[in-house]
Amino acid sequence: MKKIYISLFALSVVFFTGCADDFLDVDQTESISTKDIELFNNDAGASSFVTSIYSKFLDWDMTSFGWIGLSSITSDDADKGSSPGDTGTDKDILDALSYNPTTPSVESVFNANYDGINRCNQALNILPKLTKADANLRNRLMGEAKFLRAFMYFTLVKCYGGVPIVDRLPNPSSTEDRQMLLTRKTASEVYAFIETDLIDAIAALPEKSAYPANEKARASKGAAYALLAKVNLYQKNWQKVVDNCNAVTGYSLAPDYATMFRIAGENDAESIFEIQGVGSIPARGIQGYSNTQGARGAGGWGWGFNTPSQSLVDAYEAGDVRKNATIIFRGTTLYDGRIIPNTVENPRYNYKAYSSNFTDAWETDANIKYLRFAEVLLMKAEALNELGQTSTAIPLLNQIRNRAGLANTTALSQADVRRAIWKERRVEMAFEHDRFFDVVRTGQAVAAFAADGKTFVAGKHELFPIPQSFIRQAAGLSSQNPNY
Repeated sequence: MKKIYISLFALSVVFFTGCADDFLDVDQTESISTKDIELFNNDAGASSFVTSIYSKFLDWDMTSFGWIGLSSITSDDADKGSSPGDTGTDKDILDALSYNPTTPSVESVFNANYDGINRCNQALNILPKLTKADANLRNRLMGEAKFLRAFMYFTLVKCYGGVPIVDRLPNPSSTEDRQMLLTRKTASEVYAFIETDLIDAIAALPEKSAYPANEKARASKGAAYALLAKVNLYQKNWQKVVDNCNAVTGYSLAPDYATMFRIAGENDAESIFEIQGVGSIPARGIQGYSNTQGARGAGGWGWGFNTPSQSLVDAYEAGDVRKNATIIFRGTTLYDGRIIPNTVENPRYNYKAYSSNFTDAWETDANIKYLRFAEVLLMKAEALNELGQTSTAIPLLNQIRNRAGLANTTALSQADVRRAIWKERRVEMAFEHDRFFDVVRTGQAVAAFAADGKTFVAGKHELFPIPQSFIRQAAGLSSQNPNY
């Protein structure tokens, strides 16, 4: 499963093209013929429909430049970086929190996730028809598709709030389906849909340990439980967070923090779910993910965007091994012997996006760790503390601190432990695409952004705007987020 790339998806009905005016540009052929079904009516054919969903996460519009902008450059952990005159199309706007409904990254993330959701719906539509494929395999594949659909809807609801729930392949001639495509549901409805998908996925998926070595990258039961716990966390359903974290079994903290973000640490004992990059032909890496964040200028290899902020540097305690494992500092030597000369333009770069083997390549072998056991421990600690079980939460927090080379926390009260957990999430998970959403969900945003020299407008910046192209097509069926 390490080599995830699109091998078979020619028959996909692509309802969301990602073009500015084409949210409803649908192929009029909704069904696949009996002859074509027979072509895919085997184990390999069935697997190809789900492989294509994973492949979407390798695309530029899904996981690379726009997503980096929304999830990281907007936050107090990162600055735009690059050269002052290079805006990265809109990364200067995102950094300044001055984006609007026509900002390209706002639109690309929205459309890319719906493109991925369409692939999930295509797979869920066709898999029951492939009766010559192994029944257990088909059941598992449907679980993977539902996990991945839930993953994408979680991204959408965090970014935009309530969005349309597209739970099937739409018929372009159906008024009901047109309304489905263009009518925003409430955030609560989206969360409920995500939870239903994850509960179904949990029932269908095996534990990570049940997969052969070449398929460790696939979604597992543990991944579905961990994502469900995170969905519960965002809704402050504290007891559900604890219960679902307790169901994530068979994982452990990696002994060395830095190694997790190198080839040797991919899909390790701490890894619950990560996006796989390979870089070598014919397998793929994530388009531009490493390159756009690589050191820029003389002696560098990349575009230099998404640079660690001084605010993030200051958040690390003395002796915290995570700082030098997360941040590339100008004038230092990396683990593979590469020297970062003083001639590069920016003082700091994202170490977690670095590829040693394919440094200068557009598609590298860098992975993105989206769910780790460390986060499960921190989610459980946060939930226990909110439930008044502070003394039980503290040892979980200390596991994370001790792995980072730090002493046990001195926090004792519920309020102090809450702040300690929030801080620990920041330094533990920096540049893993969580910080912006964390400060919003915990109510820290106004103060956190002010400390970083940014103005976060309460009542507006909690959500990104819905793309104007979608609002225009909705023609009154959906409205814009507040204050945009």
